[in-house]
Amino acid sequence: MMTRAIAILVLMFLPLPIVIVVLSSFTSAGYLSFPIKGLSLRWYAEFLGSANWLSVMGTSALLALIGALVSTAASLAAAWAVVRHRIRFGTAWETLLLTPLIFPHAAIGVIMIVTLAGLGWLGTFAGLVLVHCILTVPYAYRPVAAALRKADPALEEAAASLGARPWRTFWLVSLPAVRPGLVTSLLFSFIISFDEVTVTLFLVGPFVMTLPVQVFSEVLESASPVIAAVSATLVLFTSAMVFILDRVIGIQFFVERD
Repeated sequence: MMTRAIAILVLMFLPLPIVIVVLSSFTSAGYLSFPIKGLSLRWYAEFLGSANWLSVMGTSALLALIGALVSTAASLAAAWAVVRHRIRFGTAWETLLLTPLIFPHAAIGVIMIVTLAGLGWLGTFAGLVLVHCILTVPYAYRPVAAALRKADPALEEAAASLGARPWRTFWLVSLPAVRPGLVTSLLFSFIISFDEVTVTLFLVGPFVMTLPVQVFSEVLESASPVIAAVSATLVLFTSAMVFILDRVIGIQFFVERD
């Protein structure tokens, strides 16, 4: 009973900060406070009516979309080589793809400053795309590789034996077989990229800014409740994406063992 009670308390405590942020976004006071002083949608109106906030939100969405597409395509190619063609040192290649999960993001940010400065991409949208692709590849590779391992290679062999060309076999047989993994990869990569702040904080410039970094900057400069409104919107958006993923594929697909 004691263990169950502790587990329930922990589960109730985990979402508590999110609940406080969401409730704070409806305050009528001119500063962040909890308990809230009154109910108001003023801060949501300020957020949605601000060209600056909408601009950085659009930048984040575009960055996440491009990063998700590129990392998913790269992960499909890598998984195809490792799983289907069983290239030499396949395990080592998989470990290399997962290294962004191992290194601290602060260290990655410093490394990327030097790398992008050398390329002339520091503070540019192209530089952020490159970095976000690197950061999201581990999340994209796992579900694609898992789906490819579950797909029956005999179906591809049967299609080839019936005269289908390699590209046709890939398009009509292989891709539909790994579609759940591709959808999972796209959605998770998009969520991770859209919410990423630690590494991005090192790399933004005067002409490119993302929504999470803008929120972080506003927290340091002021205590306006519009920050809570933006954060609540991000929570709602991320929750909706996870709900869609769960309904379409199932979250267990992402964590399932190969």
